[in-house]
Order: sequence, then C-alpha cells, then structure tokens
Amino acid sequence: MAPRIRLRILEGIYAVARLRPSDPIPSWADGNGFVSISRNDDELSIVCLRDRIPKGVQVDDGWSSLKFQGPFAFDETGIVLSVIEPLSKNDIGIFVVSTFDGDHLLLKASDLDRAVDLLVRAGHSFV
Repeated sequence: MAPRIRLRILEGIYAVARLRPSDPIPSWADGNGFVSISRNDDELSIVCLRDRIPKGVQVDDGWSSLKFQGPFAFDETGIVLSVIEPLSKNDIGIFVVSTFDGDHLLLKASDLDRAVDLLVRAGHSFV
C-alpha cells in the first residue's frame, strides 16, 4: 500500500529562475517562503517567491508549492512516488525539490485545485 502523506499548500506564487553557472548567488534569492538554490555545470537555478525575482532574469513562473509534512527517513521509500503518480497519470506537470527533512512539490497554480482533488482521492490529506 502506498504511503499516505500530509501536505501543506504554501502561500504565494513561486518561480524557477535560471542564471549562468558562474553567476554568484544573488541577494534577492533568499527571504520568506520556500527557497531552493541548485548549481551544476550548466546553470544556477533558484526557486523562490516570484515577486523577488527582478525583471530581466530568465524565469518560469506561475508555480504553487506543496510541502510534504515530514520529516521522512532517507531510507523511507515511495514517499514522492505516492504523490506524483496520481498527478502524472492525470497530465499534471510537476517539479520536485528535496531537502534534508522532506520534499516540496511545485505545480502550475492553474492546476492546483485539480491536483488537490486528485491527491485527496488518492488518500493524501492537507493541513
């Protein structure tokens, strides 16, 4: 049986910004709300509230964020899959970011109501 996860909808509209891999982490990246900063050889990606990202930065915006109410052990399996599976099967695109204690799922704000309905029907709950 798939795990049943408690989720919380975070306030605000989020965005994913893309900068050059050599760019320093900008001061606007940190602040209220969920923030994730990732760098690899190709890019520096920043997930944060949309209103903090300045004009002129490459961005994909209009995301809502769902926080998995953890913490979850690193060896606990099926946590993310149990949430993304009902969404993927219903053509809802997602973006997942993991932290030490848990996970955040981003989906387009326009899909939020439908996603909540699908997740509740799959046995998950919201706080």
